Amino acid sequence: MNIWLYIVIAIIVFIILISIKQINQYQRGVRFTLGKYMGLMQPGWRLVWPIFQFHKKVDVRVKAVDVPDQEAITKDNISVRVNAVIYYKVSHADKAILEVENFYYAISQLAQTTMRNAIGQVDLDQLLSQRDQVSDSIRDIIDAATDPWGIKVNNVELKDITLPEEMKRVIGKQAEAEREKRAIIIKAEGELIAADKMSKAATILSSAEGALHLRTL
Repeated sequence: MNIWLYIVIAIIVFIILISIKQINQYQRGVRFTLGKYMGLMQPGWRLVWPIFQFHKKVDVRVKAVDVPDQEAITKDNISVRVNAVIYYKVSHADKAILEVENFYYAISQLAQTTMRNAIGQVDLDQLLSQRDQVSDSIRDIIDAATDPWGIKVNNVELKDITLPEEMKRVIGKQAEAEREKRAIIIKAEGELIAADKMSKAATILSSAEGALHLRTL
């Protein structure tokens, strides 16, 4: 009889031991009982009974998603290659599990399509000179789309914008033309100032008797 009692106790202890699950401070656990969502598991040791229950751990730290190079066409029909990085975190672990199959993959795909669409709404000059505004626009769109998934998008950074070689040459010529234009304007302004001074000097010399002769000497 004592042997059976020890066996039962050993089985109970074994079941309890294998039922203990550790949730780390940077995680949240999503518990299911017979396939039904039962609530969140906070950090610490928690009991999840085998067979009847299972759980999913969700990392709630800030994550970075590297968006690979994307071919996009700007509003003025210029082809560019753009890559970016997105920083986000899970704000509601239950939604991240219940509302979307794989939120890591979903955010990556959403970011790619959103980035292409956002670039298609701005000119090349805006994309190059107002990169922060374009990044903020992409962030707002992704953040609104991922809100039902329990995801908070903190920031979006456009890392690199690559232009075709032909466009680089065109921009280089444009910059050179702008520099030449400024040089000509500055030279013309200098000549205008010099002419004005000479005119004033001529007026003074002509108004004084003998001044022009003295100036010649």
